[in-house]
Amino acid sequence: MREGFTTGICAAGASKAAAIFLKYSEIPEHVKIFNLENHEFNLKVFRIKNGFGVVKDSGDDKNSDVTHGVTVISEIILTGKTGNIIFEAGEGVGTVTLPGLKIPVGEPAINPIPREIIKNSVREIFPNEEIIITISVPNGELIAQKTFNPRLGIIGGISILGTSGIVRAWNEKAYLESLKLELNMIEALSYQEIFITFGNLGEKFLRKALNLTSKNIIQSGNYIGFVLDEAAKKTFKKITIAGQPGKLLKVAAGNFNTHNKVSDSRIEVICTHLALLETPCSIIKKIYVSNTTQEAIKIIYENFDCNIIKRFWHSISEAVCKKCSQRINNSNIDIGVLFIDNDGKIL
Repeated sequence: MREGFTTGICAAGASKAAAIFLKYSEIPEHVKIFNLENHEFNLKVFRIKNGFGVVKDSGDDKNSDVTHGVTVISEIILTGKTGNIIFEAGEGVGTVTLPGLKIPVGEPAINPIPREIIKNSVREIFPNEEIIITISVPNGELIAQKTFNPRLGIIGGISILGTSGIVRAWNEKAYLESLKLELNMIEALSYQEIFITFGNLGEKFLRKALNLTSKNIIQSGNYIGFVLDEAAKKTFKKITIAGQPGKLLKVAAGNFNTHNKVSDSRIEVICTHLALLETPCSIIKKIYVSNTTQEAIKIIYENFDCNIIKRFWHSISEAVCKKCSQRINNSNIDIGVLFIDNDGKIL
């Protein structure tokens, strides 16, 4: 199925085009953009308002992607000084108003990886100058009402997103078949242990944490239950599940499809395990009204010493192991779990 590209890639393409125009007075029709894995995107760009625009193409995922067809516009200004790149939110791009997200309060809702791709693209044209980049999306505020942004305290529009920059169309049956094939391959290579992660970032952090170079890692996506079921039919002796808290907290509650439309018990799991550690009710209440997992975990680290934090993670890890063992009902397979943070550190 045909792939598309994210709003982050659109913003990078529009920004690069605006930089080319500003420096060379040329109006480009296409620009090349690279994600952080050096994947190339050839984007059609056009002059619009005081900047340049790129129309988002979600490929064959257009029916489920509310941002398909939006125009992402970038306007850039040179301050005349040497310095950093500064991001501003234009029309239709949200601003962060609550703590706990990857972007600080008051900043435009442009996620870290898209920021990096935009910076790299503009730095090809202006290596050292201080630049103000304003990203806007016409009708973005209306579109944002169909997303999680209002719940997360992102006001004024959509977020500029994308880790890989690629939008892949979804075919559940084909995806599950590919997971089966991958498990077959791992078994054929005579591995006794497999590692299950949820996606690209999870695998990246796992490899960093354990210094792994082996081929026995499988990305389950949201379908960790399916992968566990299929793995239990194989000859594996150990399964280690590794990931960031957001997904693993759902598994601790017995949710084996981790899509946010199917399950979301993360805050409840955190509060339950803190209560089991006899945490004061006032702190549990504060965590219970958190908007994000990151915000809740920040509160934990601000209020407890290393011993309590260690017991907290151990308690939840035991819950994940127990739920997964019950799921596969296979006493010949050992289950392990690793909570890993964004720096590849085992929590």
